Amino acid sequence: MKLISITANPAPDHGVTGAIKTPDGVALRFARWDPPPGRKGTVVVLQGRAEYIEKYFETVRDLRARGFAVATFDWRGQGFSDRALADPHKGHVRNFSEYGTDLEAIMEQVVLPDCPPPIFVLAHSMGGAIAIRACHDGSRWFERVVLSVPMIALRSSRLMPLAGPLARVMRMIGRGSGYIPTGHADATGSEDFIGNVLTSDPVRFARNTAVLEEAPALGLGSPTIAWIDSAMRAMKRFAEPSYAASIRQPILMVAAGRDEVVSTPAIETFGMNLLAGRHLILAGSRHEILQEQDHYRGQFWAAFDAFVPGTPRF
Repeated sequence: MKLISITANPAPDHGVTGAIKTPDGVALRFARWDPPPGRKGTVVVLQGRAEYIEKYFETVRDLRARGFAVATFDWRGQGFSDRALADPHKGHVRNFSEYGTDLEAIMEQVVLPDCPPPIFVLAHSMGGAIAIRACHDGSRWFERVVLSVPMIALRSSRLMPLAGPLARVMRMIGRGSGYIPTGHADATGSEDFIGNVLTSDPVRFARNTAVLEEAPALGLGSPTIAWIDSAMRAMKRFAEPSYAASIRQPILMVAAGRDEVVSTPAIETFGMNLLAGRHLILAGSRHEILQEQDHYRGQFWAAFDAFVPGTPRF
């Protein structure tokens, strides 16, 4: 499976791409890059909802400049991995455990056989939620875990307490594969820059838009009722203090001060309950820290370098 490389967003050199099959028969697109000389291990990059490998080309370069091999992939239902429904614009899973199946398959078929240890993970938003679940459930793949705005809880609103029960009822009456109310097929990230909630960087926003214009099939619209029901169930477990306290891997969580997608207070609370974790907030940053302006990204990478062994500040 090829990578989409355009002038505004060229693919990093010397990548290996392909596809694997999960135990339940889903084809996942992956990409990996060997480390430069003097290797320091591998960072597995886990994307957020509606994202794709190409969006992280800059991040891949940042990690390789730090001496790491990189492996990443498209979750089921997004990017160029298999999609579950006839309407490919719908972001859909029946249960969040399906994402755990994806991660396990990539680790067993790509990362562990072909990537140098030690292994670390860098995960964004939904990817952060899946990484947390893997650590909690006993996976010991990762030496250290770095999470960009992990999806511990969605941003609070007046209607948020009704979201979970409403999704459950709608799913019970057979509406699970339908879009959430107000949902649509337009690709996330294809909206106008003015008013977007993802990044304050117009250049990186335009770069990501250009990728979607070149390859519209990479895009993904709103989630389905089943997706939001599964997400709410997963996040409900995160709210239990004992959940965070049972995780043993060292975790760094970086939250965004102007996040309008996930809850920054929930990240703070979760961080305080971790036994081997820390968290910080980047004041002024919007949700997609790795797609943000340089001064926010600089703060993120400074925290990464101080936390992950082998990087310059460690």
